[in-house]
Amino acid sequence: MRLAFTLALREMRGGLSGFRVLILCLTLGVAAIAAVGTLRAAIEAGLSDQGAVILGGDAQVSFTYRRADAEELAWIEANATAVSEVLTFRSLAVVGEDQALTQVKAVDDAWPLLGQVKLDQGTLAEAFATKEGKPGAVMEKLLADRLGLVPGDSFKLGLQEFRLGALMLSEPDSATAGIGFAPKTVVQSAALGASGLLAPGSMYDSHYRMVTQAPLGPLKTEAEAKFGEKGLDWTDRRNAARGVERFVDRLGSFLILVGLAGLAVGGVGVASAVRAWMERRVATIATLKVLGAEGGLVAQVYLVQVLAVVALGTGLGLALGAGAMMAVFPLIIAELPFPVTVGLYPQPLIEAAFYGIVTGMLFALWPLAQALRQGAAALYRGAGRLWPGKGWILVQVVLLLALVGGAVWFSGNWMLTLGTLGGVAAVLAVLWGAGWGLARVARRVARSRLVDGRPGLRLALAAIGGPRSEAMSVVLSLGLGLSVLAVVGQIDANFRLAIARDLPTRAPSFFFIDIQPDQTAPFLARMEEDPAVTKVESAAMLRGTLTQINGRPAKEVAGDHWVVRGDRGISLADAMPEGTEVTAGQWWPEGYSGPGQVSFAADEAAEIGLKLGDALVLNILGRDIPVTVTSFRKVDFSNAGMGFVMVVDKAALAGAPYTSIATVYAEPEAEATLLRDTARTWPNVTAISVKEAIAKVVEALTAIATATVAAAGAVLVVGLVVLVGAVASGVPLRLREASVLKVLGATRGRILGSFALRAAIMGAAAGLVAVGAGAVGGWAVLSLVMELPFVFEPWSALGVVSGGVLVTLVAGLIFAAVPLRARPAGVLRTVEG
Repeated sequence: MRLAFTLALREMRGGLSGFRVLILCLTLGVAAIAAVGTLRAAIEAGLSDQGAVILGGDAQVSFTYRRADAEELAWIEANATAVSEVLTFRSLAVVGEDQALTQVKAVDDAWPLLGQVKLDQGTLAEAFATKEGKPGAVMEKLLADRLGLVPGDSFKLGLQEFRLGALMLSEPDSATAGIGFAPKTVVQSAALGASGLLAPGSMYDSHYRMVTQAPLGPLKTEAEAKFGEKGLDWTDRRNAARGVERFVDRLGSFLILVGLAGLAVGGVGVASAVRAWMERRVATIATLKVLGAEGGLVAQVYLVQVLAVVALGTGLGLALGAGAMMAVFPLIIAELPFPVTVGLYPQPLIEAAFYGIVTGMLFALWPLAQALRQGAAALYRGAGRLWPGKGWILVQVVLLLALVGGAVWFSGNWMLTLGTLGGVAAVLAVLWGAGWGLARVARRVARSRLVDGRPGLRLALAAIGGPRSEAMSVVLSLGLGLSVLAVVGQIDANFRLAIARDLPTRAPSFFFIDIQPDQTAPFLARMEEDPAVTKVESAAMLRGTLTQINGRPAKEVAGDHWVVRGDRGISLADAMPEGTEVTAGQWWPEGYSGPGQVSFAADEAAEIGLKLGDALVLNILGRDIPVTVTSFRKVDFSNAGMGFVMVVDKAALAGAPYTSIATVYAEPEAEATLLRDTARTWPNVTAISVKEAIAKVVEALTAIATATVAAAGAVLVVGLVVLVGAVASGVPLRLREASVLKVLGATRGRILGSFALRAAIMGAAAGLVAVGAGAVGGWAVLSLVMELPFVFEPWSALGVVSGGVLVTLVAGLIFAAVPLRARPAGVLRTVEG
C-alpha cells in the first residue's frame, strides 16, 4: 500500500482538473443533506433543551371538554410541587361590528410556572387587572392590529367585555399547540365566568402543568393506568412539542431523501468523471502493466486517487452545508415559533459524510473496474470496455445495501425511504434505457434514407449514436433532476386544481360551534329564513374516546388508526338525520331507549375491522358508555361539511352536557352580515370561516411545497453540473468533427445547427422521460398517500420538456465556441492515422 500511495500521490501532483465535476457534484449533494440535517438537529436540540419551558412545566395532564375531577386533581397536586391550570378554546373577539377568530388561553394566577411572558408594556399582573369593571387581557399584536385595538381599548369575548391591558410579544409555552390557525388572546379563567363560553358541553381543553421532582417515566405510567380510560392525555418535557417534532422530523426526512436523489444525479457525474479520468490514464496504466506491475497494485493506485477525491468532495460539502446553516441561523430563528439551539451537530454531519462517501464510491467503482480489467495490449489498442470482475461487483452490491440500510436507519421511516430510493432507482433505470435507446435509434436513423437531403440532422443523429456520445450522461443527469421537478409540479397543480374545483361548490361558508341546546332552534330558524343561506346542517355533538372493542383495548385492535388516536367528535341523534345513507344494519327507531347503539362510518369500520354486533366502550367526559355497533353509514370527510365517525342514540347519552354544531352555506356577499348578526345575537357561539381555515392550510402546505421545490431545484442544479461536465468532456470530439466538416466545405452555421439539433434532441428525450416519471410519481403520491384524484397537468409537463430542451441547448451552444473557432489544420495535424 505504501508504493500504491506513493504512485497515486505523484500522479495527482498534476492537478485535479479531471475531477472538478466529481468534486462539485459531491459537494452540492452532501452540502444539501448536511444543511437539512443540521437544521433538524438544531430544532430538536432546542425543543429538548427548553422542553420544560416550552411545555410550561415538567409534565402536563390534559382533558377534553372538561376539567379534572376531584380525584384527578388530588392526584396531580399530590405529585407536584406547583400546578397551573390552563384552558384553551376558540372564540370570536368582537369590537363593535368587527370580529375575528382568536385562540383563547384562560390561565390562573400561577401561570406561567416556568419562563416569562414578554409584553410591550408593564407586568402581567397589571395587564390582567380589572379597571372600570372590565377584566384585563393580553393579545397578540397581529390580532390587535386586525381589530384596530391599542392597550386600553375594549373588546368582547362572548358576553364578557375585556380591556386590552398589553400586547403579548412572546409566551414561553407557545410551541405546545404547534402552528395555530388563529392568533392568541390570554385572559384569567376567573374572568370568564360571565362570558357564557365555558357552559356545559362547550368545546374546550383543560391542561394541568406540573413542576415535579418525581421520575417522569413511572409518573406517566401511573397516570395512564389510573385515568387513561377517562380520556387523560399525558405530555412531559421529554416530548414537549410533539406536533412540531413530528412535523420537523418528517419534513427533514423527506428533504434528506430528496437530497439523496441529488446525490444519485451527482453519481452519474461521478461515473462520467472517473471514466474520463481513466481514459486519459490508459497509456499510464498500460505502461505500468508492461513494466510488471500487478493488477492489484494498479487497482490500489487508482482506488486511492478516487477515494481521496471522493473524500475531498464530501469534506467540502460538509463544510459548505454546516457553514451555510451557521450563516442563516439568525434569520431562521427570527421566523420559527419554537426554540433553535445553534451549534454544530456531529450526527447530521456523520450522516451526510456517509451518504457522500458511499454514493461516490458506488458510482465510481464501475468505470474504475472496467478500465483496470483490460490487459496492456488491449489498452494500447483502445479495445472496448469489459464488465468488472465478480469481486468488484460484489463490493458494489455491498455498498448499495449499505446505502439503502443507512438511509432507512437515518430516516426512521422505512416505507418513505424505500419508496423514494425505489422510485429514484426506477427512474434511473428508465433514463438509462432511454439513453441507450436514443443512441440506437439515432444511429439507425442516421444511416437510413429518412434523412437524405438533411445533412445537419444526419450529423446530429450520427453524433448522438456514436461510440463516445454524451447522450447517456445528458439523459441521466438532466432527466432525474427534471423528474423530481415534474413530480412536484404534478402534485402542486393537482392540489391547486382540487381546491379550485371543490372549495366554491362543496365547502360551507362557516362552521359554528358551542351552540347551546336552548339556542339551537332559534339559530336554525334564523339561518333557514335568510334567503342568502343556501343550506344549513346541524348536529348535537360532544367528544369522547373509543377505548375498548369487544373487551380489548381499542389501540390493540385498531393499531395506530386515526379513529383511536385521541378523542373524536361523537354525535347523538334520535331519528336518522336527513341525507344519511346506511350501508349495512339498521338505524334505531325514533324514541328508542334501550341499550346503547352506535352507527359507525363504513370505510373507517372496514379499516379497523369492525362488524355489526361488535361491543364498544366510549369514554365521554370521564364516563364509560357501552354501545353496540348496529349500522354502518357512508360518510364523506372531504367536503368540510358535517361528518361523524360515530353517531350514538340519544338515550345512551341522556344527561351528558352537549352543544350543537352547524355548517352554513351562504352567498359570499352575505357572509359578513351573517357573521355580524350571529355574533350580536349569540355571543357565545363561535364562527369559524372554513375558507379562511383552508387558506391557512394552503399557506402551510405552500411553505412545505416551496421547501420541496427548492430541494428539487438543488437536484436540478447538480444535474446541470453533470450536464455541463458531460458536454465539456465532448469538446475534443466536437473539435475534430468540426475541423473535418470545415475541410469538407461545411459552413459555421451548418456546424452550429448540427450541434444545436443534437442538444435539443437529447434534452427533449430527458424531458419526455421526466414527464412520464412525474405523472407516475404524482399519481402515486396523490392516489396512494393523499387519497385525491389525479389529473395529468399538461402545462407543467410542457414546461419540463421545454426546460430540458433549453438547458441542453444552451450548454451545447456555450461549448460550441471552441470547435467553431479552431483552425482545421492545427487540429487535424495532431490526429493519429
